[in-house]
Amino acid sequence: MIIEAILLTVITASTPLVIAAMGELVTERAGVLNLGVEGMMIIGAVCAFAGAQLSGSALIGVGTGILGGAVFSLLFAFLTLTLVANQVATGLALTILGLGVSGMLGESFVGVPGVKLQPIALPLLSEIPAIGPLLFRQDIVFYLSILLVVGVNWFLFRTRSGLKLRAIGDSHGSAHTLGIPVIRTRYLAVLFGGACAGLAGAQLSLVYTPQWVENMSAGRGWIALALVVFASWRPWRLLAGGYLFGAVTIGQLHAQAFGIGLPSQLLSALPYAATIVVLVIISQNRRTTLINTPASLGKPFVPDR
Repeated sequence: MIIEAILLTVITASTPLVIAAMGELVTERAGVLNLGVEGMMIIGAVCAFAGAQLSGSALIGVGTGILGGAVFSLLFAFLTLTLVANQVATGLALTILGLGVSGMLGESFVGVPGVKLQPIALPLLSEIPAIGPLLFRQDIVFYLSILLVVGVNWFLFRTRSGLKLRAIGDSHGSAHTLGIPVIRTRYLAVLFGGACAGLAGAQLSLVYTPQWVENMSAGRGWIALALVVFASWRPWRLLAGGYLFGAVTIGQLHAQAFGIGLPSQLLSALPYAATIVVLVIISQNRRTTLINTPASLGKPFVPDR
């Protein structure tokens, strides 16, 4: 029972990382570097909590969280794709803006009991010993995260539209010459990434911790960004990496509960230390990194130049 409880918490902790990172993977495959994932996640979290509280429905809360993240991402898209602002600076600015705006919007919800998104038990499958409760008695956001991985993998590598999106990420100039609408495709990719970040934020305030706490994203947006690099821009690798980082996050919590003789601050820093270690290891294999990195990532595109 203890192992089952730990695995359940690992799944819950990993789900927002997988969702946010999957949205960023599509965005980066289109050649856009969005460092505002953290800000979009926290906006999604506060919008989801507010929507659930005001409507009394957690599902409506999920919808408002997705909408909040998507709308916030449009601001990033307008600044970087239409006004051709620097993508790194704009992403960092929107993260700071998102943290501030979410704190203002959520001020009246601090300490208010949340509306929890209830799990869905799939008939028969949920009764399978051991794996039934883990995989088939989860909330709808978990199922959406798995569908996202399958859907994004199919879209990127099995469809003409996915091929065009990857072509834009690899060489936006050549794609434009071939008549592929670069700016429109990138707008849609950024919008999808923002919606995913909003969904990840909704999971935080409606499932992981069903209440509103300021800055509750707690750096998960940055971990999601690192996950994309960790996975070499591959959806299935990203799923595995998301659960690995989720396990590290939950592992440090259980280590503190068991009274392991290490400072609690050090244990709390483990997920972020693991992120740095993984990025350092990946950077050693420069050939693999160069092969998989979209060549136009972070580069502005102006059609008439």
